[in-house]
Amino acid sequence: MKCIFCGHLESKVVDSRLSEDGSSIRRRRECLNCGKRYTTYEKVESSPVLVIKNNGNRQMFDPTKVKMGIMKACEKRPVPMVKIEKLVADIERQVHNSLAQEVTSKKIGEMVMEGLKELDDVAYVRFASVHREFKDINTFYSEIKHLVHDKKTNDDE
Repeated sequence: MKCIFCGHLESKVVDSRLSEDGSSIRRRRECLNCGKRYTTYEKVESSPVLVIKNNGNRQMFDPTKVKMGIMKACEKRPVPMVKIEKLVADIERQVHNSLAQEVTSKKIGEMVMEGLKELDDVAYVRFASVHREFKDINTFYSEIKHLVHDKKTNDDE
């Protein structure tokens, strides 16, 4: 690490601490040439993931957009914010752990629906109606029948 005072390339680490949020490491360094101390931060570099929209456009993956969609679906529902945050973090982790540089908005929507199915049935149907572009009441009815069937199957196990 290059010294900010004299430009020397060698230093020793005097102290290392994890940041409060755990996303980086703070290192206190001492230059081996001039002896002055300075602080550096080490953070994991994540490669950007692009989302392929339905119209073919590409944009950076933004967990905030995922969170806003989930919050809209959960509006006026008894879903604690902590569970929404956890779902967003889980989806973000899945997207980055896939190691793919591109992911479709359809795939992200399916991940959101899987998570909402566990959190709240009404929020799930709300999100599904937008994501799958329900055209009429029969589509709603069909989705609700599937949801009820899945719940019964899981309860019987």
